[in-house]
Amino acid sequence: MPAEKPTPSAPPVYTPLPDRKVGARFFDADYRVRTGDVDQEMRVRLDGLARYLQDVANDNIDMTDFDGSDPFWIVRRTVIDVLEPITWPADFHAERWCGALSTRWTDMRVRLTSTSETNRFNPEPRPNGLIESVGFWINVNDQGMPSRISDEALKILSEMTDEHRLRWKSLNPEQAPAADEVELPDREHVLRSTDFDPFRHLNNAAYLEAIEDELVDHPDLLDAPHRLVIEYLRPITPGTPITLRRKRIDDCLYVWMLIGSDDGPVTAASVSVSKIPDA
Repeated sequence: MPAEKPTPSAPPVYTPLPDRKVGARFFDADYRVRTGDVDQEMRVRLDGLARYLQDVANDNIDMTDFDGSDPFWIVRRTVIDVLEPITWPADFHAERWCGALSTRWTDMRVRLTSTSETNRFNPEPRPNGLIESVGFWINVNDQGMPSRISDEALKILSEMTDEHRLRWKSLNPEQAPAADEVELPDREHVLRSTDFDPFRHLNNAAYLEAIEDELVDHPDLLDAPHRLVIEYLRPITPGTPITLRRKRIDDCLYVWMLIGSDDGPVTAASVSVSKIPDA
């Protein structure tokens, strides 16, 4: 892994996500927005989008033979571009394809497009939603170690993209600033038993529930097109106390999810939420 990035002094540079290769195959399916995933403004929350991305990935794998040859994958990073929020009520269409790969990991692109509706609870017409995302997925064995993707899966994935030398490059700074270097005081985030999956891993959506709590104090970031980047650096297991350290720089909020270690607090996940600049 490359050396840690220093603590940030400016918002991240925005680069649009690449489109699908012309003629490449892709998985697609239709879904329905549920009220459990929306906020008081009828917007699908970031944790709701994370659940949708997990559902789409699981459905995609179920439609292939990967569940036999390559059943275990972990997400190292997720990027979500909310170009136009998905709102309730609505149906949405998902498209998923491989945007880049190496022999052990892939960038899996997902596009969500919603068809907005109205009802008695949300009677005002709203724009159709558009979410672009990419996840850095690592193929692992049953011991959780990075493992070579099977030949069959590599053949299928490599036909979707011309980028076959994908390398990891962090987008967020891992190192959190010192507590006395930020204006916002540290905050404890309390986890629940329902936040963990059967493997005792904190569910990807649960991380973003904490970020939604933070964004209540930064509504301007949600009122414009915005990008979320979350990088998962260390596992969080049941009973682990989490401290959130926050730093707002112009049109970006950085959040470090800190856990204890023998050497003091370390970053379990780094997050940035920033406005997408006008084209």
